[in-house]
Amino acid sequence: MADTYVPLISSGTAGPLGVLHLPRLWQKVSLEACGKLAAGYPGIGQGYDMMVIGALGLNADAVKKFIAGSKPTYPQFEAWVKSQPGVKLDKATIDKSNRAIQGYNHDDGTRKSILGASGITDEGSVCHDAINLNNIDDWFEFHQAALK
Repeated sequence: MADTYVPLISSGTAGPLGVLHLPRLWQKVSLEACGKLAAGYPGIGQGYDMMVIGALGLNADAVKKFIAGSKPTYPQFEAWVKSQPGVKLDKATIDKSNRAIQGYNHDDGTRKSILGASGITDEGSVCHDAINLNNIDDWFEFHQAALK
């Protein structure tokens, strides 16, 4: 395998706190902090990453600083999240964030590009949600980087 890694934790995965995408955020920022995040993947991007950070009331710079400085396991990261002043982890907030993650759809051009790269015809019956399209994209990128 290469010296860099395509993140393969899906945005549709939640850890013990029940927050979708939080495990992927941890993985991407952790890989970035070690210089091992595959090209084209931001540690913290403007999409799902900032949606979750904003929903929970976290600070993106503080997330990066903690992960880079502590290199936490995922449970240690969740413990840190819970310890942050003003963090919002009530059921309503988590449910709203999770619905936003699950309900996000890529635009037609992005969908067609992701499907096309993997040789999947866009027949309209293929998933439109970003979680599953991003999974397809990650699997393709992983294949190109590690298996080809």
